[in-house]
Amino acid sequence: MSRIAVASTNGHSIDEHFGHAKFFRVYDISEDGFEYKEVRDAVAACQHSLGHDTTRFDRIIELLNDCDAVLVQKIGEGAAAYLIERGVRVFEVSGSIDAVLDKFIRDKII
Repeated sequence: MSRIAVASTNGHSIDEHFGHAKFFRVYDISEDGFEYKEVRDAVAACQHSLGHDTTRFDRIIELLNDCDAVLVQKIGEGAAAYLIERGVRVFEVSGSIDAVLDKFIRDKII
């Protein structure tokens, strides 16, 4: 079983930029399907007037430390590199959460 964090504003689609996410929806996935677990509140890592704040990146990494991957609609190169250097797998994807998680299961991506 794997645990996935999803950046979604509406609970139906992956439609949020990593740096703007105020919360992440967490799912457990296995060969048999997936199950919604919870919403975790976050402080957006990117403040428009201040730019990136690596302290906030670290807080999000800690918040999602039990997740095997993070799915976002978009993430900047700097943020992606920062997460990857710290062992966080991040995927830029879009579409319905159900369809994307089904594809991850079907294609054995996670």
